[in-house]
Amino acid sequence: MAERATPAYVVLRLVGDDLWQVIGEVERRPGNTARVARAQAIRDAAGRDPAEGEVYRAVLRSEWRIAAE
Repeated sequence: MAERATPAYVVLRLVGDDLWQVIGEVERRPGNTARVARAQAIRDAAGRDPAEGEVYRAVLRSEWRIAAE
């Protein structure tokens, strides 16, 4: 039986009017709520707290193309 891939977050940073740049991808940690997991993904990929002023977004890897458009 094949193991299921662990879902991951793609972390995006706002670089202009509705333009997003992919800055990293972080494995999702089991047991975290979605909100906590997104904030942790931003801290892991950007090295910053999401509340520090820059605009970041973390979306599931399977959904990142939608968020980047």
